[in-house]
Amino acid sequence: MRRTKYILGFICSLAAFPLAAQPYPNKPIALVVPQAAGGTNDIVARLIAPAFGESIGASIIVENRPGAGGNIGTQSVGRALKDGYTLLLTINSAQAINPALYKNPGFDPINDFVPLYYIGATPYVLVSPPGSPYKTLADVVAAAKKKPGELSYASAGNGTISHLLGAMLNTSAGIEMQHIPYKGVAPAINDVLGGQVPLAFASLPSALNYIKAGKLQAIAISSAKRSSAAPEIPTIAETYPDCVGEVWVAIFAPMGVSADVIKKNQAAMDKTMTRADVREKLTAQGLDLSPVPPAKLGTLLKEELAKWARIVKASGAQLD
Repeated sequence: MRRTKYILGFICSLAAFPLAAQPYPNKPIALVVPQAAGGTNDIVARLIAPAFGESIGASIIVENRPGAGGNIGTQSVGRALKDGYTLLLTINSAQAINPALYKNPGFDPINDFVPLYYIGATPYVLVSPPGSPYKTLADVVAAAKKKPGELSYASAGNGTISHLLGAMLNTSAGIEMQHIPYKGVAPAINDVLGGQVPLAFASLPSALNYIKAGKLQAIAISSAKRSSAAPEIPTIAETYPDCVGEVWVAIFAPMGVSADVIKKNQAAMDKTMTRADVREKLTAQGLDLSPVPPAKLGTLLKEELAKWARIVKASGAQLD
């Protein structure tokens, strides 16, 4: 009996001393993509996840949480535990456009998130199916002028850059194309492939394999200069200099995650992005990997919020 009391007393004394906190990370990290599979950030997330996991010493689990143009997944990360085990890999159409497009997106892009890492940027490409009469930008503009409002183009959804680029081209070229929104880039491309819609704006990574395989015709891209991944494709800006828009991909953490955890993730991403195999895969998808420091990512986000707010207002697009 006396021995049992000693043992119980020893166990109780251990309970008075909390176990030392395990170093971060000690379990898998969720990398949330707030869009469906097949889009730019989904492609990027799956390309970097293995190397990112090796660099930080934990499994990186890519989780697609689509809905409401990216708002649902973004909200979920903003409300997640501030422990660094839930991160957001997003694009500027969700982070910089949705606050202007939706009356209540459910998140504050500045106050709910910490800019963690900028990965790269890529243009959109205007595509048509093989055999289409729309082979050049001049073909598209001529057809749209001949029959205003009849020529249609698909996008990844209302308020996405792929939607707004069409609105910008309408303004720049003085034409009126009809916008057809889809729930993501993959179904939009599928309907162009199937001939249900004649044109689509799609991010270069999501369309490049189809273009190389001859399943889509590339008409023009939306960057200021031609892409090194497909230099044969002309830019829209060569004809309409003010019609420029790219998608950038970046990682954010919920506001409140400790500075130490942020630094560990940034160091791991630095290591990931110096790997030749990772850079080769990303550039092959059409990404420009010019670095943007975390502090400047915050500045870039603020600039983009202002830019796209003006474009959204001019387009008249608004969602509840």
